[in-house]
Order: sequence, then C-alpha cells, then structure tokens
Amino acid sequence: MFKNYFKIACRSLLRTKTFSFINITGLVMGMSCCMLICLWLYNEVSFDRFHQHRETIYQVYNRAPIDGKIFCWNYTPKPLAAALRQDYPGVANTCRTSTNTFVTAAGDKKISSKGMFVDTSFLNIFTFPLLKGNKTTALNDPHSVLLTEKMANKMFGTTDVIDRLITINDEPYKVSGVLKNPPINSTFEFDYLLSWMYLQSIGQDDQFWGNNSISTFVQLAPNVSETEMDARIKEVTIKHSKGELPIEVFLHPMTKWHLFSKFEEGKITGGRIEIVRLFGFIAAFILLIACINFMNLSTARSEKRAKEVGIRKVVGAMRQSLISQFLVESILLTTIAGILSVILVSLALPVFNHMIDQALTLPYTSPVFWSLVAGFILFTGLLAGSYPAFFLSSFSPAGIFRASFKKLKGNVSPRKILVVLQFCISTILIIATVIIVRQLDYARNRNAGFTGGLLMYHELNKEIVKNRALIESELLSSGLATSVSETDSKLTEQYSSTWGIFWKGKPEGDNTLFERKAEDGGLVKTAGLKLIMGRDIDLVKYPTDSSAMLINETAAKIMGFKNPIGETVRDNDREYHVIGVFGDILFGSPFENSKPVLLTGPKSSYMNNLHVKLSPATDVVRQIQEVEKIFTKYCPSYPFEYHFVNEDYAKKFQDMQRVARLTTLFALLTIFISCLGLFGLASYIAEGRVKEIGIRKVLGASAMKIMTLLTKDFLVLVAISLAISAPLAWYGMHKWLQGYAYRISIDWWIFAGAGVIVMLISLITTGYHAYRATLTNPVKSLRAD
Repeated sequence: MFKNYFKIACRSLLRTKTFSFINITGLVMGMSCCMLICLWLYNEVSFDRFHQHRETIYQVYNRAPIDGKIFCWNYTPKPLAAALRQDYPGVANTCRTSTNTFVTAAGDKKISSKGMFVDTSFLNIFTFPLLKGNKTTALNDPHSVLLTEKMANKMFGTTDVIDRLITINDEPYKVSGVLKNPPINSTFEFDYLLSWMYLQSIGQDDQFWGNNSISTFVQLAPNVSETEMDARIKEVTIKHSKGELPIEVFLHPMTKWHLFSKFEEGKITGGRIEIVRLFGFIAAFILLIACINFMNLSTARSEKRAKEVGIRKVVGAMRQSLISQFLVESILLTTIAGILSVILVSLALPVFNHMIDQALTLPYTSPVFWSLVAGFILFTGLLAGSYPAFFLSSFSPAGIFRASFKKLKGNVSPRKILVVLQFCISTILIIATVIIVRQLDYARNRNAGFTGGLLMYHELNKEIVKNRALIESELLSSGLATSVSETDSKLTEQYSSTWGIFWKGKPEGDNTLFERKAEDGGLVKTAGLKLIMGRDIDLVKYPTDSSAMLINETAAKIMGFKNPIGETVRDNDREYHVIGVFGDILFGSPFENSKPVLLTGPKSSYMNNLHVKLSPATDVVRQIQEVEKIFTKYCPSYPFEYHFVNEDYAKKFQDMQRVARLTTLFALLTIFISCLGLFGLASYIAEGRVKEIGIRKVLGASAMKIMTLLTKDFLVLVAISLAISAPLAWYGMHKWLQGYAYRISIDWWIFAGAGVIVMLISLITTGYHAYRATLTNPVKSLRAD
C-alpha cells in the first residue's frame, strides 16, 4: 500500500511542477534556516556539558550592597578557596584560576598566548583529558606547564614534547603533559596551564581578603545541595575580614554559567539565555511560516483534487487511507526539501560561522545527527501536511458530483488565519530588526570620552620598561607619534574598582562604586580626554603628581565638590590630591550610564600597557612598520604585538552586532518565504476566477477594478496582521530595551514604516498575478472546457 501511495505522490508532484517548486523552495529555505539556528542553539545549551562532575561544580560569587543596589561579581580573594575547603564540611574540593596573556617562546618562535594559573586540583575537578603526562603530578612543580595539542603543534610541530623547555614571560618552564584541545563550547579558554605554586614562589599568593582578583571554584560532595551550602558559607568573608567587608558569598552552578550570567539585586535575571530564546522562537516561526505556505497552497488546490477524492471514496477508500495518502505526499516533499536543506546548510555554514564568530560543523559521521535530521523531516512533513490531509479527505462525494462543492470561503477561514499569522511573524521580525539596529547605532555613536582612531597600545615587558624613555624619545622625534603614556590597564577595560573612597563631606553609609585607572602622565593628551578644569598628571614638572588624581564629571557630582581642584581624596589607605576634572569616559559597557572614574598617578598600581598616539599619516601601514622597527630595536626579545583602542571598543558591540545581523537576515528570509506562499496562493486564486474575470471584462470592468478585486482580500489580511503584530512587537521590544540603561525610545514611525514595507511587498506579490489576469483574452477564458 505504501508503494502505491508513493507512486501517486510522485505523479501528483510532477503533474503540478509550479506548486511543487514553490513548496519545495519555501520548505528548503525554512528548514535550512531552522537547521542553522538549531545547530547554533545546541552549541550554546551544551556549554561545559563535557565535564563529568558538572552537576556538583560551582563558581564562587560575591554579593554586596553598592550604590543602593545589590551587586554581584565573580572575582574573589585568594585565601577564600582554602577557607572553604578547610572550614566547611560538604566542600569536596576547591580550585583557583587566574588567566593572563603572556609572551611564549620556544626556539625561534615567539607568540602571545593565553595561559591560566591553576591549583593542582584543577584537573580533578574539571574534565580536560591529558594525551600525554600524569594529571596527578603534572602541576606539582612551580615551573611545570601543560600545553594543549594546538599549542604544542604551534610551538614544536609535534605533541611529543614531554620534558621540553618553553619560555613564558622570560621564565623557563618544563612541559609536563599535553592536554586535549578544549571544546569550542567550553567556558575555559587557554593555550596552556601553569601551576599556582609559581605564584606562591614569587610572593603573589597574598592573603588579603579585600583583594578580589581571581576566580574560585568548588566541587560539592554528593547529596550536598547548593541552597544548603550557600547558607553555610554566606558570611565567610565577613568572618575573616572581621566585619570590615560587608560581602556575602554564594555559589553559581556550572549548569548556568554560560546562559545565566546576569544578576540584578543579587538574583539571576537572565543573560545569554535571552538570545537563545529569541532565536529559538525565530527558528520555530520560520519553520511555521514554511509549513503555512504548504497548508495554504494545498488547500487552494482543493477544487482540482476534489474529483480525485470523490472517485476514491466512491470506490471504497476510507478517510484514513486518504489522510495517509496526503501525509505521504507531504513527507515525500519535505524529504526532498530536507535533503536539499542539508546540502544548503553545508554550503552556507562557513558564512554563518563568520556571522556568529563560531566554528560550528555538521557531524556527518554521527548516527544521532542523521536520526535527528530524519525526525526533523518527519515532524515538518506531518506539521505541514496535517491540515491539508484532514481538509481534503473531508470532502463529500455526493456534493462533489452534484457540482455543489465549493472551496472554503467565509469571513473567517483557516487559510485566512494562516496568512494573517504569517505576516504577523514577518512584521514582528521587521520591527524587532529595526529597533535592534537603532539601539546598536545609538550606543555606537555615543561619545566614549576618548579618541581611539590613532591610539595604539602594546603590553609592557621587561625590555620596554627598561628602554621606555628611549622608545618614547625616538617615536616623538621621528614624528611617528605625538604622545606616549603608560597605564595599568587597557583604556577600554575596567581593571579595578572600589567603594573604599573617602572625601570631605561623604555621607554616612555611602558605598558608591568608583572605577580606577592609573597613568604615568600625559594620558589626557594621548587618549584625547576632555579636560574640563585643572591639568593632567606631569611627573617631570610636578614630582608630587605620583599621588595626584583626576576625577571625571560624574565623580565630581557624587562628591559634591564646587571646586574639586586641591581637594583630598582617600582611596582606602592612600591619599591623593585632585588636580583636574575630565569628561566622562566609558571603560565598561557603552549601554550603561556613565560611572564615577578616578585617574591616579603611578604610585597606586603597576603599569601594564604603553599607549601611543600616532601622528596623522596618509600611509598608516608604513607608519606602523616604522613604529615596529623602533620597538624591535629596543625590544629584540619580544614580538611586536600592537592593538588599536578603537578596535577594542568595537568589540563591545560584537554580541549585539551578531544579533542585529542574524535578525536582519532571518527577517528578510521570513518575508521571502511568506511572499513565496502568497505568490503561489494568488496564482491559484487568479486561476480559479479566470471565467469571472472574463465576464467582468466583457461587461466593461477596467483593469484597475479587476486588479483591486484580486488583491484587496490579501491586503485586508495583511492590514489585520499589522494591527495584531504592532502591539506585540512594541511590548516585546520595550521589555528587551529595559535591559539597557542607555537606550533609545520606540518611535511610531518604526511601526508605520514596517507596515508600508509589508503592504508594498504584498501588493507587488499579488499584483503580478492580478495584472496577468487583466491581460487574458475573455474569448479564451470563457471558452468551454
């Protein structure tokens, strides 16, 4: 019987080539988009699932009242791990990590790479298998290092590197093992692991509970709950700091690290899960639109298949067999579309990976993958073919052969509802895309407070520190640069913050969080900061500027200074004198409000970056080459690896840019799929009314009236969809914008513009067939069949 169904299905598809082409094209586009999104979604939700003990692993977070709100952060003091392990039963193991970028050398090869200092318990808690070496003893030596496969091949050309030497920031390390490359869906990203014992050996394992600078992880014993342990460890920091630090400690489970990282008022409120949900809905909507096309076109052909249904029922066919027949046709068509979709996804995946900055692949060798593909095709076929199968199989033979069969009409019909649903989804996506792009542009055009176009920076190393004066002198004298300054961190990076700031007249209980950055002088000129009053730090003219401070406008308002110049500000145990006020600068997220910033002299911090303001030049490439020669001259042992500040700032928009690109792409594809279905639907309706059109033309109806007759019903449906989708889109995007302190308002013209676009596209789509119908000769259309 199935063989017979298959033959009939093939004949039906070949007999109606236009119908088959439109349906297959729509399904291919819809299924391909859905596959791509699902591939990305799977990568997102599977983060860190490869760890064997993931259900018992947690990261330690801090929680404290700051600026009138409960603030959470995941940097912790170094002695916390030992205190948790020793004093709290139920904590099976703990581990500390600290990640940084280092200059790595082996032989003649020198590169910058990412290394992570870890406790020896790291490999017991987390699942990072060793290809070579013993995980129990691999990090027992302060000068031991574990390389990843990729790093071993990059530095030595092989993974057979046990006991070979590698230099990291001028320190020799012996390779004690090789790790399998971490998966792309891993929270931890590193090129090699270093022993925490090294930090202990150089005195950087301080026991100060106020220094929140590293990450702490715990593994709980079986049957110990997160809630139970949170209650036990809540006041561990308060206890060890004797109440000086009002910081509570709590655990954040590994299962939520990637998707749930946003905290408000001390509680999880979301994070990346919001993007995952958004694109999950988009994938479902795109597939639904493709299935709606199939449903509409199948039911539009009902009159042509009515006699077939009637004859089969007369000769004894049961309704169940007719339903099976139409479902087989649907599944056959979706199988063809599914095969084409897999091919299209394979071709489109490199472009898609570039858009999302990932390295996703199709697991062709996995039986699970092909099982999921088969299930997806079957589900789509059943979803698309369910309504047409039940609709077509419901026809009565008596009504059909008495010529009293009518196609489904009425003020409200399933077909009309489906068309409205299609364009509701399309309109919502268009409105969402416009608002996301406008929010992105709004933040991108915001004044960052510095000029980063010609501002480059290079991480400091021993040779740069030693020859700093010579490098600066040659850069300035050659005309390659106009200013040079050292800072403790990148200009676009929030490196240090504190609420331990005191000033004259500070209100009791004020715990405003201030961001801090240190410089060695001249940063106002180098970074193009807007100096509102006073002067910049200048250690040559004013040696006491090592304890000087500049504050930004927001900090000046919070401190309530009428004239900040000369005022004294204390940062915990250090006193500074204010010498200037500069305009607000964005160190953190450009979507947040400006924060109070303190810019201090070099007394308070180690300098880590050399910022160079380049002179305007017509040939920037050659200018960089000349700068490289100077750095190579004075720093021959280190690679010249520079970065531009504006490129770092642009990275702050990457996530939203990806969302904007993807929503734009899928909105366009959704409109295309919807219009494809509308095109086919208009074709069948125009074909079904050919005699009516012929009679109207004979009676003198103009071409405009006939076009209006054929298009008005569709435009009414589109208008209804606009009326429904506009408030839904407004509500959804209003809620989304609430997540940004610095945000746009939603203007009425966005909805009007989306409506005009959808109306025009619909008019063009349906108008084509209406115009063709007006050109038909009435003699031909009224000729007897």
